[in-house]
Amino acid sequence: MKRSWKAALLASAAVGALVLGGCGSDQGASGDKPQIGVAIYKFDDTFMSGVRAEIDKAAKDKAKVDIVDSQNSQPTQNEKIDLFINKKYKAIGVNVVDRTAAGVIIDKAKAANIPLVFLNREPLKEDMAKWDKVYYVGAKAEQSGEMQGKILAEYFKKHPEAYHSNDGVIHYVMITGEPGHQDAVLRTEHSIKALKNEGMKVEELASDTGMWDRVKGQEKMAAFLSRYGDKIDAVISNNDDMALGAIEALKAAGYFTNGKYIPVVGVDATTPAVQALKDGTLLGTVLNNAKKQGQAVFNLSYVLAKGETPNKDNVGFDIVDGKYIWVPYEIVTKENADKILGDK
Repeated sequence: MKRSWKAALLASAAVGALVLGGCGSDQGASGDKPQIGVAIYKFDDTFMSGVRAEIDKAAKDKAKVDIVDSQNSQPTQNEKIDLFINKKYKAIGVNVVDRTAAGVIIDKAKAANIPLVFLNREPLKEDMAKWDKVYYVGAKAEQSGEMQGKILAEYFKKHPEAYHSNDGVIHYVMITGEPGHQDAVLRTEHSIKALKNEGMKVEELASDTGMWDRVKGQEKMAAFLSRYGDKIDAVISNNDDMALGAIEALKAAGYFTNGKYIPVVGVDATTPAVQALKDGTLLGTVLNNAKKQGQAVFNLSYVLAKGETPNKDNVGFDIVDGKYIWVPYEIVTKENADKILGDK
């Protein structure tokens, strides 16, 4: 009897284990979602906040997305990516802090066979060529600079009284983003090229970096005003946050009241910037489409996480040279601000 009782107990336990094992297997087959890691260079960047919100939104009911803050530190970001790799995530998105660090990240991901999608900060061409499972989602920075130049050129053609020195020369100040960042370099260069191509005469009074930051933009503009005052005809900023900071400094100096005005242009078309357009303090900006970039990053990562080959049909965007998704910029002024807000 004793041996029979033990045998029955063992048999019952074995059946239970099989049932539990079967249930777990069924859940894995039908309920598991691919895990995707995304490392953002810093969470308090206004534009990147919009991108990550779209990634989160697109991932709903499809995948588990772990979005982390690199706190504008490459060593911190490297640690986050190492953790993604150790956890064997199926795909990794990287808004790299330092674009020259991309090569090391690619080497690690390649060794683990985990596809990479870089976003917003483009790695060097030679790094992108290291592996066939490396992709980039972003926009062509030179296009945004060209559009800034066109906005300003149109304004000065319509408002010859805007030349404070009455010499037909646009005396401008430039607030740039992070030194060496390709967006900062190209926006700066091509905004001035576009002005010249439009037949405008230009002279730079001053240029300084605001590190994409609103407070720093305000500080730089206050310093420019202290030195050059009414000699400044225009303010060109590499992004909207710095442009909004410049506007605060201009307000403090009495601009935007009693007809005292300096045109300011930015890039990104963030919600606060579009509101500034409607208020008449920001002349123009350029839509850096956070919504479409976020969608493209998730769609591409999701396809890769499932082990599929990305194409326009399964990602929803053209993939140029088998590696790049380019989301075009769009000029935004007070006249089309409502449309942009509606689209966003």
